[in-house]
Order: sequence, then structure tokens, then C-alpha cells
Amino acid sequence: MSPEKQNKPFGTWPSPITPELIGGSIRFSDVQWAPGSGRLVWCQSLSGKTSLLTQLGSDAPYELSAGFNPSGGVGYGGGEFCAGLDGAVFADKDGRLYFAPYGPGSPRPLTPAFGSSASPKLSPAQDRVLFVHTYEGRDVLALVRLDGQSWPRVFASGADFYMQPAWSPNGKAAAWVEWDHPNMPWDGTRLMFAALDEGGDAIAEAHQLDGGSLIPTFQPEFSPDGRYLAYLRNQGEWDQLVLFDTHSGEKRVLLDGLSLLPPAWVQGSRAIAWAQNSLSIVFLENRQAKVFLQKVDISTGTAQPIETDSFTNLEQLSLSASGALALIAQSPSLPARIIILQAGQTRVAARSRADDLFPADLPVAREVDWISSDGARVYGTYYAPANRNYTAEGLPPMVVYIHGGPTSATRIGFDLDTSFFTSRGYAYLDVNYRGSTGFGRSYREALRGNWGKLDLQDAVEGARAVVNMGLADPSRLIIKGGSAGGYTVLNALIHYPGFFKAGLCSYGVSNLFTLEMDTHKFESHYNASLIGSLPEAAQKYHDFSPIFHADNIRDALAVFQGADDKVVPQSQSDSIVEALKANRVPHIYRVYPGEGHGFRKSESIIDFYGTIERFLLQYVIFSL
Repeated sequence: MSPEKQNKPFGTWPSPITPELIGGSIRFSDVQWAPGSGRLVWCQSLSGKTSLLTQLGSDAPYELSAGFNPSGGVGYGGGEFCAGLDGAVFADKDGRLYFAPYGPGSPRPLTPAFGSSASPKLSPAQDRVLFVHTYEGRDVLALVRLDGQSWPRVFASGADFYMQPAWSPNGKAAAWVEWDHPNMPWDGTRLMFAALDEGGDAIAEAHQLDGGSLIPTFQPEFSPDGRYLAYLRNQGEWDQLVLFDTHSGEKRVLLDGLSLLPPAWVQGSRAIAWAQNSLSIVFLENRQAKVFLQKVDISTGTAQPIETDSFTNLEQLSLSASGALALIAQSPSLPARIIILQAGQTRVAARSRADDLFPADLPVAREVDWISSDGARVYGTYYAPANRNYTAEGLPPMVVYIHGGPTSATRIGFDLDTSFFTSRGYAYLDVNYRGSTGFGRSYREALRGNWGKLDLQDAVEGARAVVNMGLADPSRLIIKGGSAGGYTVLNALIHYPGFFKAGLCSYGVSNLFTLEMDTHKFESHYNASLIGSLPEAAQKYHDFSPIFHADNIRDALAVFQGADDKVVPQSQSDSIVEALKANRVPHIYRVYPGEGHGFRKSESIIDFYGTIERFLLQYVIFSL
């Protein structure tokens, strides 16, 4: 029998989810099977250090990258490694590609030390590597021999961006995704198909197979028998899984009307995987805030669900030669783990942390939606306070979370950030505002020209909707977000003073003009679609930039920033904090040395959450 809960005010509950616990948790980014074997390779990070690990069968895992820091260095990262027959190729933080053998020997360099690399892809003969490379603002597809004895050569160039190179099983063809400014990869890309020369080192002939300026494509994958190239495409409101017959040249839409394409913020994302017999494809489908696993028969187009227990968020599919499916999985009560599904059985290969938290200390997800003031249906996920030892009377304070991107989305899964608040007695609302991916193309593109307007409207009206449901205290609302979400936080305190009791802003955008000049290449034209092109939209840039209206901020604000952030430079936060100081607005400011766009070091994460806890106690819970 569980002990009777104690009455204690919301926001003051002692919690088992400490800043130290969050700072000490592992993050998985990818998992792959080595070809033709039962060897698993995965990438995990802890406190800013990334490691590449491998496991053969049921043997104990061991590290392949000791002394190195695997990290895809193109755009937002991702695409850290490729698992091969005898070893793995990985992109290190120093920009070079390395080969790490599974047996004796240390990682050896394949490329010289200039620029940055990502998404290495070993050829079927295991003698060449295709990869994405960037140097001094120029992105290319490059090729290097695995023996590391020759200088890398440019394989494909001329596009602004490259992603997801793939080899045909016979090594005589390749496919990849490319696109140009001002597009983002979810706006429109080109799917390229190339026949190679006899040596397999250069393109004999290449053509655009699919896609275009308004048609995004994603993840070309050759079938193991080489007959088909499968890929994802968005044409119209929803997404398609398409098969290209390499023999006949015909294309066939295998699946239609689903949400299949993840937002391509990082290299190396995978949402489909071929069965070894080339007769079926396993794929991930998004349904609002959950992800489901299914398999489609390529002859009939019939899709069937694959049982994944209670997991609600799935990533990075990989199928072995024996049909074992590896992926990263999590649910609200189960921390992220690498699981293997085979013959109806589930095995855990690696865990991000121990399953040592009581279920009663973890929140339950409740999907909610509301009709906006302009008639659109908007989506979110609500989490009530949860603590096995404490309860409180009345309505809880609520954190309203605004995700970054803005073309990202929040998924229902294990989130220590959410649990940090709910276990202390806060309610928590994830807002998948218009602009989020996974709710149809019209929903995502509604933010075009409206960034700073619709995201803010949906945040405020979402909070009001939950308050009207009787689930939160309207006098103790907090808005939280980072990057694009931090931009919404600043705008919320400017345009709705007093609505939120406090704001938590991490590396938030404050000046759209300087962001246009200072941000990295990947997003250097993003504002053109979100707001408008300069100089024509200059007035809009002024109206939507928080820094020019910061004098309206009156509510307490905590600002957090990485000193090495190249996406939203520190100057964006510095300028807002100067305005807060001048206006004597209650605030705190933390700048973390060595951190970029997102905090990775344990000491930064521990300070971040410890600071937030004290800040909210002072300015929300104990404030009059």
C-alpha cells in the first residue's frame, strides 16, 4: 500500500528528478547494423562527449572511438557514422573522416584536416566512402578511398546543400538529395540519380529523378537486390513512399496520404528500411505527436502495424541481414533505449539511463487541441503534475513550452525536462503551433510570412484553452523555449505583458536584422520565407524583432546562452539583457562557455535547471 500523499504547495514538491540526474543522462543519435552480420553500432553522447560503440550478438559492447569525438559537422550535425563490414567510418569533431576497425587498431584518418564532414556511406565493396563535406561556405558530395592513401575528390557539386548519399548494391549507381537557397529541405529538394564510371569513382551520367523547388524528397534507399530505389516525397498535403524501378524506369506510389517525412534539420535521419529479401519496407509514420512502426508489402501496397509495446517515439530504423530491426525508442515512462525487434520479441541493447524512476513520478501525456481565434485547429500535449509523495489544492502553475525550429515538433516520449517540472508540481503544455511538422503541409506552411505572429498566437491561445479546461492557474503561467521558441518567449512578454508570470528564454532570437547577417549557412535564407525578403520586408523585420520593443517587457525573465553559438550568436541575448537592466526588469542571465546551440555539458545542464528552479520559486511560486 502506497503512503498517503502529503499536501504541499504546487512548485515546491521535492523531486527525484534532479538537475544532476538530467545532466548525467545519455543521448542516443543513431544506431545501425553492420552489413551481413549481427553486429550493432551506435552513437551516444554524455556531457558534450560523443562515443561510438559496437556490440556483436550478446557480447558486451565496447567503444570504437576512444580519444575521438564523433560529430557530424554539417549544419546542425547528425550523420556521425556508417557501420561497415570490418569497421565503422565516422566524422569527427575535428572535421576529418576516420575508419575505426572492429578488431585491433586505433581509428585512422581518411581525409585531411580541413572543413567538416557528415553522412559517410561505405560502398558495397567496402573500398570507397561517399560523404557530405563543407568548407568555407561550399558544400559538396565527396569520395575518398578507404585505404586513406589518396586525396578526397569532389563527387558532385553545384548545389548549395547535400544530404543522404546512397550506393546501389552493385556499386554502379548512387543517389542523393540536394537543394539550393532560399529553400529549406522541407520546402523542396532534388532527388538525384547517377550512373558511375567503370572504376566507380566518378559520375558517368546524372539526372534529377524526382523533387523540385516545391517538392521535398527524403532518404533514397536501394533495395538489397538493386531492383528498386525507394524514397519519401511530399507532393500535396501529405507524404508518399515512392518506388523507382531501376530496370524499367517506372515510378510507383506505394503509400500516400500519410505523414512520413521528418523535418530534415540534421544529416543522417532515416525513416524507412528495406527487408533483406527486397519484398517489403519498414517505415515510421507520424500521427500528430506519436510515431508508429509499420511494414508495407511492395507488391500489394498493403501496410501492417508492427507491435512496439508502449513506445510512442521511434527513430533511426536499421534492418539486419537476418531481419532484426534496431531503432531508438522511448515512451513517457521508459527512457530512450536502443531496442531490437525480431520474431515478435523485444530486446534492449543499450539504455540512456536506468529505469529507476517510479512511474508515479512521471507525467501522463494527454493530447489536446483547440480552435484558434482565426478558426484553425491547433495541437498540443498536456502533462499534469505528477509526484508519488505530494499533492496540492487548487490549480497548478503551468509551463507553456514552445519548441524550436520553428519547423520542428514535440513528440510524446520520455522527457526529463517535462518531468523536472511536473514532479515539482507544475503542469506542462507542449504547443505544436502552426509551423510544426507532422500535421500536414498546410499546417506547416501557415507560418510562412507569419513567424512572430501565429506561433505567439497559438502559444497564448493554447494556454488560455488549457486554463478554460480547468487544468492550470491563469495567474501563474510560465512560457519557455529555446532558439525559435525563445523568440516566441520574448514576443509573448512584449505583446502580452502580465499574461505570463515569467519567461525562460534559451538562445532566443531578438534581432531579425542581425540574425540575417550572422547566422550559419543552413538558415541564412530561412527568414525570407518566415518573414519576407529584405529590403522589401524591412518594416516587418522591425515590427517582429523583440529588441526594438523590449521596453514593453515587465515580467521576470531568465536568459540562457551558449558562448559559442553560431546559429543564434550571443549578441542576440546580450542586447535583450541590456534592455532588461536598463528597465530594471527582474532577470537572470547565464552564459555557458564552450556551449553552442543547445547545452551538452553536464555542468551547464546542472546549472541551467538549478537556476530555473530557484528563479521560478522566487518570481512565480512565492511572488505576490
